[in-house]
Amino acid sequence: MDLVDDLKGELGGKFETLIVSLMTPPVAYDVTALRNAIKGAGTDEKVLVEILASRTPQQVRTIIAAYRQEYDDDLEEDISGDTSGHFKRLLVILLQANRQSGIQFDSIENDAQVLFQAGELKFGTEEQTFVTILGNRSPEHLRKVFDAYMKMSGYEMEETIKRETSGNLRALLLAVVKCARSVPTYFAETLYHSMKGAGTDDDTLIRVMVTRSEVDLLDIRAEFRKLFACSLHSMIKGDTGGDLRKALLLLCGGDDA
Repeated sequence: MDLVDDLKGELGGKFETLIVSLMTPPVAYDVTALRNAIKGAGTDEKVLVEILASRTPQQVRTIIAAYRQEYDDDLEEDISGDTSGHFKRLLVILLQANRQSGIQFDSIENDAQVLFQAGELKFGTEEQTFVTILGNRSPEHLRKVFDAYMKMSGYEMEETIKRETSGNLRALLLAVVKCARSVPTYFAETLYHSMKGAGTDDDTLIRVMVTRSEVDLLDIRAEFRKLFACSLHSMIKGDTGGDLRKALLLLCGGDDA
């Protein structure tokens, strides 16, 4: 037996989930999370959105290779078989990991104009236009497009997406836009919403704390403090209990009160 198996025998509940997750290599963790999201009862779209919108093209390629090695399956085929419509199309574009690199200065204004015409200026929305541009351009390029779009339309890109789209597609488009602006801000908001309101979404809370703990958790903490009227530390403290709370607080590190 290995250490993880020993721990599973000794621990229980969400605390066990957190500890075992922390002992799992990051790529293997993403692969397992994606597999569970599509192979369980029903599809957990939230997991698909969070992982595929926030990982770099190189990380996505690594995840696809590890998924094939682990399950002898094609991740793109599995996700395609489990999703539909424009939501599926955007997930597939993200899985193909062929985003342009850098800023295409000659197409910033045109991209903004095309998005404006596909959304605010149209009766009904051309979702495919949003899928194609937001899925294929680099984060640096998209930030320039968002600025041009704001000047042109008077709206932030997020406002337009909220008005013009709905459901899983809206969630994925918003995640792509937010991650293009700032991945730490996206995760600060995700953590906040996992704890806000009645009951805590422990699965999301654990997943984000685990996957970002050695990546950008300090940046996420700083963004959290800027965005909300409390620190990440104090929100975890007030929202969880027992061993899970102690472990999450250790993972969080200091309090930015």
